[in-house]
Amino acid sequence: MSSNNNNQPSTAKSYIDSAIGTVQSALGNLTGNTSQEASGEAKKDSAATEYDASHATVKGPGFTASSSGAVTKDDPDRASGSWNQTLGSAKEALGGVLGSESLKASGREQNRAGQEQEARGQINDLVSGASDRVKGAVGGGIANLTGNPQAEADYQKQHDIGKTQQRGAEVDIQKQADAERQRSE
Repeated sequence: MSSNNNNQPSTAKSYIDSAIGTVQSALGNLTGNTSQEASGEAKKDSAATEYDASHATVKGPGFTASSSGAVTKDDPDRASGSWNQTLGSAKEALGGVLGSESLKASGREQNRAGQEQEARGQINDLVSGASDRVKGAVGGGIANLTGNPQAEADYQKQHDIGKTQQRGAEVDIQKQADAERQRSE
């Protein structure tokens, strides 16, 4: 795309640079050219840094901000589902203390429903974000080819918002997977 976006970290560019660095390093190793080998290793290190930067997000309650400067609001089902899980767990615990099986069952059901609700919100954000990323990338490429810098900037913004929304959902999904793995250990 245009040169004004080259300062933004890119996952795709990190993959390409890593592959180039790997080949360059291997060729340097095979030929005994330590300078070329070192240059390849430096390219791979730079690619790893770019990859990390392209995934940099700040996840707050109800929002996500990314290294591109985009800020997105979470799908409302994510917060509502989390709240229902908390209330359900509290009801279940209170039912256990009071010996009320109906309160425990009600709490368990509310917790389960909250988990499903939060998952729906995460999926909505993940799919919507991925869709906006693709639309932004394709539209930006076409705008670049047709020489329309304003449209290209608009599509870049759509891409960045989509990426931020997708990363926010990924952060929460990964956090839940890590917590589940720790519970099972």
